[in-house]
Amino acid sequence: MSRPRPLARSELSRFLKFSVVGAVGFVIDIGIFNLLHVRAGWQEIPSEVVSFSVAVTSNFIWNRYWTYPDSRSKPIRQQAGQFGLVSVAGLVIRTVAFAFLLAPCTRLANAILGLPAAAGLPVTAAWLGANLTLGMVILIVLFWNFLANRLWTYADVDRAPAGPSARAADGPPV
Repeated sequence: MSRPRPLARSELSRFLKFSVVGAVGFVIDIGIFNLLHVRAGWQEIPSEVVSFSVAVTSNFIWNRYWTYPDSRSKPIRQQAGQFGLVSVAGLVIRTVAFAFLLAPCTRLANAILGLPAAAGLPVTAAWLGANLTLGMVILIVLFWNFLANRLWTYADVDRAPAGPSARAADGPPV
């Protein structure tokens, strides 16, 4: 059995960190979605667009400083712009998928809530269906976001020095 190459380990580590950041973003996303949709009475689509936007802001900050700390050859505005464009493309994918999957997931939720084991649960089929849909589309977009950001937004990590001492020798990022 061969050992994983250092590059494969570093990419796995980045993916795991990206996923942790995504999990935090998910909590932010679903919390704001439910605050706006359930508590404030907003419709599903506007609620998920706003919740997505807040989660993306958090994700950029955490990815810039934790997942890809070695990605500093680009100015923060450029990198934020690229991250934003990838996220907007993800939002389009997510919103189309959300609109497409909402009705089937709500039907599934209705069937689940009709089971004897679900008797007395304090949720509605609409709430459960919207949250099942949101969870599904977040998973779909996770893979898009990781690949697009890794290959474009954070592509400079391939050129980045191996460690902090090598980084200091290069001087400040241009």
